[in-house]
Amino acid sequence: MSFRKRNAVISSSSSSQSASPRTENAPIPGVRPSPLDGRPTTSTGTASLDNLLAGHAGLPLGNSLLIGEHGTTDFAGVLLRYYAAEGMVQGHQIHVLGLHEGWRHELPGLSTEDKKSSSKSEAPSDDKMKIAWRYESLASGGAPRDRSAVQRQSSSTTGTTSIFSHSFDLTKRLSPTDVKGQMGFHPSMSIPGVPLPKGTLSPLKQFVKEVAYKLANSPPSWIHRVIVPSLLSPTGYSSSSVRPEEVLQFLHALRGLLREYPTRLTAIITLPLSLYPRTTGLTRWMELLSDGVFELIPLQSSAVHAPPPSSKSDSKSEEQTQGLVKVHSLPVFHEKGGGSSEAYAAHGDLSFSLSRSKGFVIKPFYLPPVGEGEEEKKKSESSKGSMEF
Repeated sequence: MSFRKRNAVISSSSSSQSASPRTENAPIPGVRPSPLDGRPTTSTGTASLDNLLAGHAGLPLGNSLLIGEHGTTDFAGVLLRYYAAEGMVQGHQIHVLGLHEGWRHELPGLSTEDKKSSSKSEAPSDDKMKIAWRYESLASGGAPRDRSAVQRQSSSTTGTTSIFSHSFDLTKRLSPTDVKGQMGFHPSMSIPGVPLPKGTLSPLKQFVKEVAYKLANSPPSWIHRVIVPSLLSPTGYSSSSVRPEEVLQFLHALRGLLREYPTRLTAIITLPLSLYPRTTGLTRWMELLSDGVFELIPLQSSAVHAPPPSSKSDSKSEEQTQGLVKVHSLPVFHEKGGGSSEAYAAHGDLSFSLSRSKGFVIKPFYLPPVGEGEEEKKKSESSKGSMEF
């Protein structure tokens, strides 16, 4: 009696089926799993902001951030530029509400250090290949291998590795050769003086409808980023959008899209807190409809603090504290919770600084030692007095 398996059909379809999962599991540029629970995350373009996002080392897909800012400064707008530039370099689809098309030319360019690090990351792989060339025949049982095949394999492996977060230089502009993604602009208000016909959607609802259409008609491997700058600002939004039922429905619909596409969409929204403070009910509801809430408090020019004397940097002027950062909520770890800002209270107060070389950096806030400023003033006055005749 034979034990041969019957009714077994051998065809080429099995090989094609086995090869299809490999293409589906191909890594997506700019996306990596979270070290906490493995959910896909993407970079905001600011490394220090990625480190604050509840241990995910990035913004988890399917989540949104609400960044409020006091005063008339535009530090939150700088974060949006980094967020958009990171998406353009990674090849993501970016949807911008309420800005002109010339904004794409204001995105910061890649820094020279980032380009040097990418070239250095490819160099060690070639060195290892050259050093291990004499031992390559041992893996194949003593049979020699083709050197050109090895070089093609090493080039393919180096090409698949991508940088998760890039560093940008504010003094440069993003080069067209570095752009891999697409950016679309959507109006935030209708033409003034022209009444809308009946049945037409408001600009906020129309924006959500167009983003949903592009998500439904794009490949699953495409990552989308939504940018909403200065929400409810009178310079960019109509008076009808300020109504609570209008803006809350917009945020609720955007949150629905984030939950419907949890592996393809992220959003960052900025809000002028000078016009809509956190004490109002509308702002509190907007914070509840967002996954992460940050508050930027810029300091006055006379209150800018220098870094502590333990700093190893030579240019201390670039590391001056320009404002404070408050974390009100963070994206949760998982369904059981764990993303509240109370767990990060032990880190103390946070501050931020903006410089050309290091960009937007969030760091712990330190006050200078007592009497340090007085000693510097006395030294400067003594040097000036010695020069007088």
